[in-house]
Amino acid sequence: MANTALYLVLMVFISFVVSFTEAKWADSVEATKEATPSETVTNLQFYFHDTVSGKNPSAVRVAQASDTEKSPTLFGALLMADDPLTETPDPNSKLVGRAQGLYGSSCQQELGLIMAMSFAFSDGTYNGSSISIFGKNPITNPIRELPVVGGTGVFRLARGYAIAHTHWVNATAGDAVVGYNVTVVH
Repeated sequence: MANTALYLVLMVFISFVVSFTEAKWADSVEATKEATPSETVTNLQFYFHDTVSGKNPSAVRVAQASDTEKSPTLFGALLMADDPLTETPDPNSKLVGRAQGLYGSSCQQELGLIMAMSFAFSDGTYNGSSISIFGKNPITNPIRELPVVGGTGVFRLARGYAIAHTHWVNATAGDAVVGYNVTVVH
């Protein structure tokens, strides 16, 4: 009985230490500031309108592998984009910039893109500034995170992350409207 009580006390103590260690790790991550005192954290919210269909597409295929058309994921397709960025999901809402760059189907087993994009802003304080996004975009996931790897103008030496969520998609045509919530440290 005394051994059982000692064992239970020891297990509770170990559980407490483990949970304290995990909490400290989580707290230290949360407690770490995203920016130094001389830096600014900016949150941007906008919508990316990618149109590959119709008479005036904003993204066009510029290259593909010999077997791309046989692949269920279009592996090897490379597209160049000049997509509008707007204030709301409505394509007629205020234009705040353009997403210019390329993306390609980089996954053989899932629908996933590798994206190299410059989000060039044309409105307000950020007019003439841009942020650069580079990373994997697993497009079938409801929420995706992409890294901000740089920027220009107000966003010179930027770092951060972009949360993307598909607002609307026409799977047959390949057109989509994607909401972006971007946190930039600059």
